[in-house]
Amino acid sequence: MAHSKSAKKRIVIAEKNRERNQAIKSRVKTMSKKVLAAVETKDTENSDAALSVAYQELDRAVSKGILKKNTASRKKSRLAVKVNAIKG
Repeated sequence: MAHSKSAKKRIVIAEKNRERNQAIKSRVKTMSKKVLAAVETKDTENSDAALSVAYQELDRAVSKGILKKNTASRKKSRLAVKVNAIKG
């Protein structure tokens, strides 16, 4: 257990950051799943809209330092390939 005041504060801050990071990661996963669900039903309009929202969430995660830039880029690319495949 932490003894100093600053160590106790760091524990509180770390927990807040963990919760924030977890929420953002969860949102990224949810939006990715929505894109994949739209691709499964071959719904081009909804897949485009969902892809746009997924891009925004991935960019937000990068700006907050939760995901690396290349990781987000890779995820975007994989989602775009699947969306473009249904457009034919």
